[in-house]
This record gives sequence, C-alpha cells and structure tokens, in this order.
Amino acid sequence: MFEVLVGPFRSPYMLRALVQVLLLAVLGGLVGVHVLLRRLAFVTEALQHTVFPGIAAAFLLGQSLLLGALVAAVATVGLLVATTRARRLDADGVLALLTATAFALGVVLVSRGRSFQHDLTALLFGRILTVDDHQLVQTAVLAVVVVAAVLGLHKELVLLAFDEAGAAALGYRPAVLEVVLNVLVALVVVAAIRSVGTVLVVAFVVTPAAAARSVTRSVSGAMAVAVAFSAACGWLGLALSFKLSVDNGVDLASGATVVLVMTAGFLVVVAAAAAVRLLGRRRATAMAAGAVAAEGAR
Repeated sequence: MFEVLVGPFRSPYMLRALVQVLLLAVLGGLVGVHVLLRRLAFVTEALQHTVFPGIAAAFLLGQSLLLGALVAAVATVGLLVATTRARRLDADGVLALLTATAFALGVVLVSRGRSFQHDLTALLFGRILTVDDHQLVQTAVLAVVVVAAVLGLHKELVLLAFDEAGAAALGYRPAVLEVVLNVLVALVVVAAIRSVGTVLVVAFVVTPAAAARSVTRSVSGAMAVAVAFSAACGWLGLALSFKLSVDNGVDLASGATVVLVMTAGFLVVVAAAAAVRLLGRRRATAMAAGAVAAEGAR
C-alpha cells in the first residue's frame, strides 16, 4: 500500500500533479463550504462553463490561459451582479442562458483550430499531468489570495450566510460581500480549469464541502474536513490512475479518476455518518428504556 500511494510520485510530472491537486484541495475546500452555505453551487457550475470562451480564445491566440480565464470570469461576475439587481429578469434563467451561450461560443472558437477534437478534449477535461512549475506558481499565488480573503472575511461571510439582514444592520454591505464571494469562486475555477478542465471543476468545490457538512455543523470544522477530504481523494485518485494505467494497461484519465474517487469518498462518508447517527439514536433509546425499567423496579 505504501508503494501504491508513494511510488507514482517519484516521477517529477506526477509530483507536480500532486502539488497542484493539494493546492486545489485548499482552494476548493475553503471556498466550497461558503458556496454551499450561500447555495451557489449552480453559480459555480455556470462559472466553470462561462470561462470556457475565455480560455478558448487565449488558446487560439497563443496567450496565457490564466489571463483568458480571468477576463471571462470577471465578465461573468459582472453580468451576475447586473442580473441579480434587475428585478424584471429571472436570475436563474439568465444564468442558464449565459452558460449555454458561453459554452457554445467556446466550442465555436475551438473549432476554428486545426486539431479541433484534441484541443476541445484538453480544454474540457484538462491536462493535470502536464502541469509545469510556472502553472504551480500561478496556482499558489491564487491560493494565497483566496485563503487570505476567506480568512480575513470569515466572520462577515458566515454572518452573510446565516443572517443577511443582521449583517446589513451591523453595517456590512451584503451586496459587496456577495460580489467578493463570487470573485473568490471565480478564482478557484480559474485556478483549477487548466488542470481538470471546464467540466470537472465543480467537483473540487462542491463534493468536499458536501462531505464535510455531513459530519460537522461547524463552519471552521467543515472547512478543515473539506480540505483534508479533497487532499486525500486527490492523492488516492492520482495514485490509482497511475497504477492502473502504467502497471495494468487500463488507461484512466487522471482528473476524471480524482473526481470519481471524490464521489465514492462522499458516498462512504455520508453512509458512515448516517450509521453513526443511527447507532447513537439506538443507544440513546436503549439507555432511556433502561432508565425507565430501573425506575419501575424501584
């Protein structure tokens, strides 16, 4: 087991992939808890698709994919803010329309290239095993920015999630905090999109946070559990894909394997938490019945 978990990462490209996954675990774990608290999972899903034309355009122009994703993400957040303030527009409907339009535009842009299918696959599902040192540095910088913002605004974001009116009464500006949270989600999407593509990003944000919420009600505790869960599943997913592909000849996409391991881990955590709660209720019932019996014997 030690060799299975450690052996693959003796290769430099696997080690870089592991570092990238661990950085994404921190980003997704911290921000994902707030995403679920504010019920922004659909916004995250939309963001991962609306940045697609940005990275597609950057790819065709030979520019930085990070820059293209950032421009598209900022534009999306701006449109989201404008939509939520327009009372006559249905926010969910506009968001769905924006998602479909942006995704279609990205596909049209990629189709202009000569290697359409290969490029489209790379942009949709990422290339986590080709992450280089430059990309790791960029992800680390984004991680520092996001972690600093989440920790610095932790109290305000938690208050916004549980009592928006109370936050406004205390002098905070909920609209500004909402924009900040959307920007943080966008930065996580931007950081992850080149590694796992535009299809699988949401799993790094939603799945770890959902697993954490099933075992703890504490916001800080959920963040810690989500980061640990995401890191463990990322490590195991990369190791599993390497072993099956290299040693057994079963080709597995590394990013997709990590996501599947996260899903399996989520199911295990939820089942274990449900079993613990059931045992706790049965034990409490048995103790109550024993107390009643003892009282009756007196």
